[in-house]
Amino acid sequence: MNIVLVAEEMAGLQVLKALARSQHRLVGVLTSPSETPQGESGALWKVAQELGYKTWPAKQVTDPALAASLGAEQIDLLLNVHSLHIIHPDVLAVPRLGAYNLHPGPLPRYAGLNSVSWALYRGEKQHGVTIHKMEAGIDTGAIVFQELFPVADEATGLTLSFQCMQRGVALMLKLLDTISARPHDLEFVPQDLSLREYFGAEVPHGGRVCWLDPAENIVNLVRACDYFPFRSPWGHATTWLGSDELGVIRVSRTGLVSDAEPGTVGEVSSSGACVAAGDEWVLVKKLKKGDSYLAAGAVLKSGSRLDPSSQPTMSVL
Repeated sequence: MNIVLVAEEMAGLQVLKALARSQHRLVGVLTSPSETPQGESGALWKVAQELGYKTWPAKQVTDPALAASLGAEQIDLLLNVHSLHIIHPDVLAVPRLGAYNLHPGPLPRYAGLNSVSWALYRGEKQHGVTIHKMEAGIDTGAIVFQELFPVADEATGLTLSFQCMQRGVALMLKLLDTISARPHDLEFVPQDLSLREYFGAEVPHGGRVCWLDPAENIVNLVRACDYFPFRSPWGHATTWLGSDELGVIRVSRTGLVSDAEPGTVGEVSSSGACVAAGDEWVLVKKLKKGDSYLAAGAVLKSGSRLDPSSQPTMSVL
């Protein structure tokens, strides 16, 4: 088959390497250039070029002129892996066997952006990955493969994203095997759009910890933001100690009921600093102050008080 890959991130890189090992012809790769305006390294772009593949900037999928270029290559299949550009309908119409997207969430309930973080924030006990046929709407096409799996209590944005990558890449390879050998075996299951939830780029509470909330809510927000040591799409959860804004990096529940004013710092030990939430003490283990990541005990002192309120403002630290 003649395939074009539109991809980003580690999942895209893994699919690229799998295609390079396959018998299929990879016509080209659309991804972020080797240096983005933010100065981030485009590893997938570099690897694609090192492997000898033609590369285009990912944003060209929005240009209908790309359809003519791909049509000349007799494209059979377009694969989209974690690229966020909206592909022009003329481009989607080119592949003879269709265009398919790997989505790191269970459709139709988690359509849109940052489904991993949203699932953790909402305390989901189950998450999933979905491959669906692409159409003009965002994440609306018929599902061809979906895998659901449990979410561990200690899961973070990073660990759950890694699980999605592993399972999603495996499903993409399953799609390739099926569509190349037994295309009539593919089942297209229309999404029940009455169950659809769409999430945009917004961050709950602007990413700021509200110590008035139950401990579970606070812990869920922090772990939803936790992609350490990589950049988080939500930034770090934040809180204020006087005039200092702190990034809240690691926390856990204690199960110990608190009757202190929310935000009050209680016992401080080598394990961290206990901070009063709306119902129990939360153990704060790691904070970020300025450019430094610090043990909570190096920043918080017993008897001090963090601002308990939540504001819709957040700087990405």
